[in-house]
Amino acid sequence: MRHCGAAASVLVLAGCGRYADFSLPPPTGPARAVKPVFRAEARPVMEPAPSGWESVDVLNPSVVQHQGKLLNVYSAYDGKAWHTGVAESSDGLRWERLGRVLSPERPWEGAYIAANGSALSRGGELLYWYQAGDPPRIGLARSRDGRHWTRLASPVLDTGPRGSWDERGVADPYVIDAGGALYMFFLGQNRARQQRVGLAQSRDGGVTWVKLRSNPILEIGAEGAFDENGLGEPAVWQSDGRWWMLYTGRDRNENRRLGLAFSRDGAAWERYSETAVFAGEQPWNSRVVCDPALLPGERGVLRMWFGGGDQPHPAENIHGRIGYAELEMVPIQ
Repeated sequence: MRHCGAAASVLVLAGCGRYADFSLPPPTGPARAVKPVFRAEARPVMEPAPSGWESVDVLNPSVVQHQGKLLNVYSAYDGKAWHTGVAESSDGLRWERLGRVLSPERPWEGAYIAANGSALSRGGELLYWYQAGDPPRIGLARSRDGRHWTRLASPVLDTGPRGSWDERGVADPYVIDAGGALYMFFLGQNRARQQRVGLAQSRDGGVTWVKLRSNPILEIGAEGAFDENGLGEPAVWQSDGRWWMLYTGRDRNENRRLGLAFSRDGAAWERYSETAVFAGEQPWNSRVVCDPALLPGERGVLRMWFGGGDQPHPAENIHGRIGYAELEMVPIQ
């Protein structure tokens, strides 16, 4: 049995996991007072198929620009298991499905693969961190073309030690490339089933991760708040002299909406508002808005794909569909 002990002055092996003190690179540009303005398409851009592996829910979009096209690495539920599919598009609104690319296979994955994955195009390669297993952990798959994938045999991000904030699960990865390192924002669950957001860093291309010692970086909301029952599914970007995070908040009735937080260093976060900044306005997303994925658009506008549903449930069977919106951070006069 391998024992865990001190590795360096800023690295500690606890529960055979690495911890350190770090922050994100300083955000560029002057800090401005801004407010989020969303413009959403009324209809979903992807819906469940009539039958088969994506017949119940289509959720968890992760959209990247790769080899001149937009690729959407998304999750789909067939009533028994989650799978990963890929679709491509030239405009982000009309998607051609390329098929299923990942299903439960590795022993640690069980029947729960690729819920809330995060794709990144880096060095001509697609990297995809996905959630799987019971308890949930985070694995890594790779592809050159988006159609053929290989995955590592073991998770790359594991649960924390006994009694920790992420002892009972790590999930919902969202990975960004900043200053030559990769940073993963992820959900952690403790033994009381509280779900909060944490941060990890990788300097070897996303295989070895070091968790921030001061995790979690964002706590659940106060009693009665839209995120009082848990939060997760972060999406992070920088603008106006700050790091920003959209995240999904769950209320006591399992309705889900998006909240917004900001940070100057990526490690210490504050809520922009105690209320949700984006909620469903259509019948198909009236009870659930979740899983934001972001890409830069024109003139500083962010393109956002998100999951939506009309049934309040924390995971599946919500008639899940994928929607589209544009997000602009507008200066406050």
